[in-house]
Amino acid sequence: MLILLGAVARKQYILLRRYPVNTVGGLLAIYVFFALIFFGGRAVAGPAFDDSLDSLIVGYFLVTMAFSAYQDLAGNVMTEAQWGTLEQLYMAPVGFGRVMAAKTVVNVAFSFLWGGATLVLMLVTTGRTLSVDLLTVVPVGVFALASVVGVGFVMAGLALLYKRVNSIFGLLQFGFIGLAAAPVEAAPVLKLLPLAQGSFMLQRAMTGGVRLWEFPLREVGILVAVGMGYVVVGYFVFRLLTRRARQRGVLGHY
Repeated sequence: MLILLGAVARKQYILLRRYPVNTVGGLLAIYVFFALIFFGGRAVAGPAFDDSLDSLIVGYFLVTMAFSAYQDLAGNVMTEAQWGTLEQLYMAPVGFGRVMAAKTVVNVAFSFLWGGATLVLMLVTTGRTLSVDLLTVVPVGVFALASVVGVGFVMAGLALLYKRVNSIFGLLQFGFIGLAAAPVEAAPVLKLLPLAQGSFMLQRAMTGGVRLWEFPLREVGILVAVGMGYVVVGYFVFRLLTRRARQRGVLGHY
């Protein structure tokens, strides 16, 4: 499994290095979009905009990681199908399930790299400071992204079966923005949706300095249960859709 993780990580790194314009352009696009929000908000709202700036930075940090994890998982499956290499992965000696598990771990790790780079640029641009305790931010971020990964598995399965799902793919990305801003304190039931509980805890951790062990055990339990629940259900649906694609003979077609 360690060899598999190393191979998947190396492949991801090679793709990023081989297409540097696309890699740098992606990071630049994320930063420019935030800069437009920041400078535009200040121009319109003035000093009042600064009152919600910390929350905006944390939310954008999480959404950036969510976009990366979601796109890498579902997008990679579609790309492998286009390249004609998906069936090779399915016949790998370690099993397709382990290949997808390794891809998921590597995608989440790279998502943190994208998110960290974006966070540094945002803090430098705004001149703000946040509490970034890795012992809190990393576990909360991992389980927050786990719910997104579950959704990504479902979209990956739909892409294998129906091929063209770009419209739904894009709509879900907009949905993540709303979920990251969900008012979970006013409506606790929203904590069961992807990203919502993770965003709530990250806000308190990075803007209020709350440590992981200072959160109520119930809040941590919800975060873990929701994250793992979406992963398990999403992967189960992915396997069903993959099996259906094999039965129809369209697994490796595009």
